[in-house]
Amino acid sequence: MALWRLRATVDDRPGYLSVLTASLALRGVNILTVQVHTTEVGAVDDFLVDAPDALDEADLIAAVERGRGRNCWVARSEARGLADQPTRVLGLATRLVGDPEQAGEVLRATLGADEVTWRPTVATGHDAVGTTTMLLTDPAGGSYELRRQAPSFTPAEYARAQALVELAAAVARRGADRVTLMLPDGAELTIRPATADDLAGVVELHEGCSARSRQRRYLSGAALPSPTRLRRLLEPARGLTLVATTTGSGGAAESVVALANLLAEGDEAEAALLVRDDWQRRGLGTALLRRLLTHGERVGYAALVLHTQAENTPMVRTLARLGRPAAIERDGTLLTMTVPLVAPAGGGPVTEGTARPGAAVGGTRWTSPTGGAC
Repeated sequence: MALWRLRATVDDRPGYLSVLTASLALRGVNILTVQVHTTEVGAVDDFLVDAPDALDEADLIAAVERGRGRNCWVARSEARGLADQPTRVLGLATRLVGDPEQAGEVLRATLGADEVTWRPTVATGHDAVGTTTMLLTDPAGGSYELRRQAPSFTPAEYARAQALVELAAAVARRGADRVTLMLPDGAELTIRPATADDLAGVVELHEGCSARSRQRRYLSGAALPSPTRLRRLLEPARGLTLVATTTGSGGAAESVVALANLLAEGDEAEAALLVRDDWQRRGLGTALLRRLLTHGERVGYAALVLHTQAENTPMVRTLARLGRPAAIERDGTLLTMTVPLVAPAGGGPVTEGTARPGAAVGGTRWTSPTGGAC
């Protein structure tokens, strides 16, 4: 017995797949796995089969054609083909998380491509049924072009490949935005985008803050926010959330000591900070606010808005240290401070990052996130 991969198109009508499988069974072909790709010209069936040694490529094509299959493609396979496609793709996605620079090689392995080329030009289309060329948009800018001799690419393969490219870009961007910050007193912290895994650390941050600090952050009261609300702050639908953590040197676990949020509201973005009491007045709030301002300019917001209590002089001073002009409006005990942002050259949102052939560097464009009071 020998392993083969077969791909054929059949009419997407009841019973047609069974006719094809019956034709293969009559020749002693055992179907190990099958995937069905829905297309506009019919159902593209992708088989991994175990066939008698006496059958060759021509025999298998003939069996497919007798089973009402068309556009048949046949190739010998290896034992590693026994792993189902979802398992293989998950394994390759794990590889990308570890090293997003391998995007080109992962695409090659996923689709069996003969060539994978990164181009600086934006993709103007994508694969179509019946073609052996696929174009993928690189979120960092540019595009990937994939080619293989056979079989033709399917829409399902395009969706799978585009998801892998976007995963690589997101991982690369997250790593690029992770920086080490040295405060004026010599203390070192890590500033990075937040993830859902930071929930426990952010809960501890809130528990470690005084009631006054929490009240200044949320304005509405000093109670601890619910875990549901904190999850939304960590990964907002539109936005950016940063956490500042201790480096965890000497084997100690890292600890979240500050949270910075940015939430888009039309063409403006609202910023908010929470710094643990023992890390206040050390320059951390200024550093976080500066990064939020930079991000707001990078994605093209017209202004950054902060809401705070009039008695919160530390926040007013933090904004003043940035040396940026700001309009301040007072409504009772509430101050609204608006900082105009300078649009990037060329105007409008921009995408950061560079890309190299065979790799996805840089990443998806970030819009601002999590808002609240300071």
